[in-house]
Amino acid sequence: MNESRLQPLEAAKRFIADKFPYCQAAVMAGSVVRGEHTATSDLDIVVFDDKVESAYRESFIDYGWPIETFVHNLTSYKDFFKSDCERARPSLPRMVSEGLIIIDSGVACAIKIEADELLKEGPAMWSKDTLVTKRYILTDVIDDLIGSTNRAEEIFIANTLADKIHEFVLRTNGQWVGDSKWVVRALKQFDEEFAGRFVQAFDVFYRTGGKDEVIGLADEVLKPHGGRLFEGYSMGKGDRI
Repeated sequence: MNESRLQPLEAAKRFIADKFPYCQAAVMAGSVVRGEHTATSDLDIVVFDDKVESAYRESFIDYGWPIETFVHNLTSYKDFFKSDCERARPSLPRMVSEGLIIIDSGVACAIKIEADELLKEGPAMWSKDTLVTKRYILTDVIDDLIGSTNRAEEIFIANTLADKIHEFVLRTNGQWVGDSKWVVRALKQFDEEFAGRFVQAFDVFYRTGGKDEVIGLADEVLKPHGGRLFEGYSMGKGDRI
């Protein structure tokens, strides 16, 4: 860490006092709070300010830190909570739930409880039709990887397959999904052993080109739901005259 940097909490407190002195609450979240920060980590701060007309995001460099702010009034965060949960990636609820309260006029605890309850509830289960479509999509990507003989294309097919496998296994088990580094984190929260095999399978593929472990993993998550699906799949077919 840069010697000129303040400690994270002190930096966050000074930043809020300087940039948002009249806010109702502020919560510091992210890797610093979890004790997982690296040399390139920033400070993620959710600000609640009833003077703000609409939510916005803004980045700063201050007190030796890159600082990412997520600014809300006392109602806008609810729309973000809702949309995050509908897409099954609860970014803002997780930040608020895990976050450390920096300043509070009496609203932060109630908002954190809202976030906690949403996270505990989990995402809505897929409908039968959605599950069928997701099986079909995952099958299609598996077939693309099996049939490809172009290494450059295989790399990006595998990227897509990693995302689809992680989404399928988590959503069919009522779990939140992730993005980027949160793919592995979400899998670990669900099942450490499966997450280890997931990483191993894709590590083997990217190092050696071996596809068998990746394909086997995809088939494993599909099996409880009927396996691969191609023949008979239909979407948008209505009655025809």
